[in-house]
Amino acid sequence: MRKIGVFICHCGRNIAGTVDVKKVRDVVAKHPYVVHAEDYKYMCSDPGQKLIEDAIKSKRLDGVVVACCTPTMHESTFREAAKRAGLNPYMVEIANIREQVSWVHSDIRKATEKAIKITLATVEKVLRNMPLEDIKVGVTRRALVVGGGIAGIQAALDIADAGYEVILVEKEPTIGGHMAQLSETFPTLDCSQCILTPKMVAVSKHPRIKLYTNSEVIGAEGFVGNFKVRIRKKARYVDPEKCKMCGDCEQVCPVIVPDEFNRSLTVRKAIYIPFPQAVPPSYIIDPLHCLGFSPIVCGKCAEVCEPKAINYDDKDEIVEEEVGAVILATGYELYSKTNLKEYGAGRYENVIDSLQFERLLSASGPTGGEIVRPSDGKKVKKIAFIQCAGSRDENHLEYCSKICCMYTAKHAMLFKHHVPDGEAYVFYIDIRAAGKGYEEFVKRAQEEYNVHYIRGKVSKMYERDGKVIIHAADTLLGKPVKVEVDLAVLAMGMVPKSEVAEIFRVQRDEYGFYKEVHPKLRPVESATPGVFICGAAHAPKDIPDSVAQASAAASKALEILSQDYLTHEPLVAEVNPDLCVRCRTCESVCPYGAVKVGEEYAEVNEVMCEGCGSCTASCPTGAISLRNMNDEQIFAMIKMVLGEGDELGA
Repeated sequence: MRKIGVFICHCGRNIAGTVDVKKVRDVVAKHPYVVHAEDYKYMCSDPGQKLIEDAIKSKRLDGVVVACCTPTMHESTFREAAKRAGLNPYMVEIANIREQVSWVHSDIRKATEKAIKITLATVEKVLRNMPLEDIKVGVTRRALVVGGGIAGIQAALDIADAGYEVILVEKEPTIGGHMAQLSETFPTLDCSQCILTPKMVAVSKHPRIKLYTNSEVIGAEGFVGNFKVRIRKKARYVDPEKCKMCGDCEQVCPVIVPDEFNRSLTVRKAIYIPFPQAVPPSYIIDPLHCLGFSPIVCGKCAEVCEPKAINYDDKDEIVEEEVGAVILATGYELYSKTNLKEYGAGRYENVIDSLQFERLLSASGPTGGEIVRPSDGKKVKKIAFIQCAGSRDENHLEYCSKICCMYTAKHAMLFKHHVPDGEAYVFYIDIRAAGKGYEEFVKRAQEEYNVHYIRGKVSKMYERDGKVIIHAADTLLGKPVKVEVDLAVLAMGMVPKSEVAEIFRVQRDEYGFYKEVHPKLRPVESATPGVFICGAAHAPKDIPDSVAQASAAASKALEILSQDYLTHEPLVAEVNPDLCVRCRTCESVCPYGAVKVGEEYAEVNEVMCEGCGSCTASCPTGAISLRNMNDEQIFAMIKMVLGEGDELGA
């Protein structure tokens, strides 16, 4: 006869305020298999755990039910307590009487009755549990980082400095991301390139980092600790090992196209280097615009290249890498200004976005740091910054992009640095400056630099006689406002670049950002074990937050890479070969790719399986079941809840 112990938690007033805990204890104690029932104010506390351990030892319990909060909070806590007392941890079950009872009910009598039923049903389940052992699997001690912006760079360096190999994949021809486009950073106004370039060089020189630029992840299979990743290395047509950065090829190239790095404010050649500090330090050919392909029409760059670095026959290459952990740091893009028709963006040259303004501010930018109008090159004396351009708008981006208030304040201050006698206007809804020194930074822009902040949404903008005319409402003064400026800068919102989400089976939220397992307790973990997320692809964030989250993701990856082997919960699906008809329903519904149909029957990769039950519910023949959640257990729980469990587990 099994001996079950039941422990009911008050959770302060969280449970006890709505549930008569002592009545639950007294009723459950009458179950013939419950030999010990106890309540305590905080069962998850050290004294509470000791109560469980002592009862397991003294009463020789072979099953435990803890009636408390959700299993995601403390199931592992109580299983570890049971393990310390010598009980198999999978003989411990949680009866959720907080989220499922006390938090959703106000009637004490009904809540207590429901708590009793849930607890007794859980007793019925644990009576039929089987003791299980964790699944063990080896670890490939290398990490993959997807994305070479500041978040990806930080994560890669942290892991490599800890002694493990890193594969860093960047889609663009160089690492650096959007941070490389910035002039200065808030709130310290230090040079972006000055703090970024040393890290870029550190990545290129690190003996434990293998860098793939101009490359994309195109496929992945496997599971935590053992991923196989396929990467397409796109042809560069210029050998980085041979290129001397002399620039002779660029000078003779006859093709001119818009320069992406400078946000189309200037042009580049078909053979180019993205920016002077690019890593790898090499030219690259743009095959979409080069005249040297199929057939060779030009070939001038190859003719003048002394080290013979140019190879028109270069081909894309597919490489495979094996890694144990993956970090996704794929970054963001700005919401396209062309979506804001009411602001004339895309039609008027003197209405630009925030990254374009960064390039105007930069000493290495297209104007050498001169603030001029894109339309005619004249110096700007009056400028307007439009905040929440596309953000917090149900017609565009409903969310706040978080960093816009701060970079607008930075832009206004830097404009005043460049044009001391200029006038700067900021149109805002409200100011969100949540960060160390951020509020002070905004006040400095307003008071020290005399930037005019106007609280009101801009309704429309248009050009007339070379000026940008802005119509808005000043909601503080309660009157309409009309301002004529030389240049208008739109603080565009951030949108995620999460194109590899499907490859790694990472969930995305309603806006397309990577979705974490738990926003408070597991903020850098995805639902796919071994795959971590960080940076602006997870949510809008600034450089300090991106770097901090990257280091957090790196630490979680190191937690995996530093193990001799990994363990996985054995609460997974299993197949009865005699009942399987190979219909492939299970394979099609598994969200983790854990079920594959073989030649004779379906097989479950136990490490990939998360025990969600999709396959079990969909199997037409009942060939698949979940360990410790089989039909017998479910029917016993249902009978108990419906009041039909008279035999109480007998």
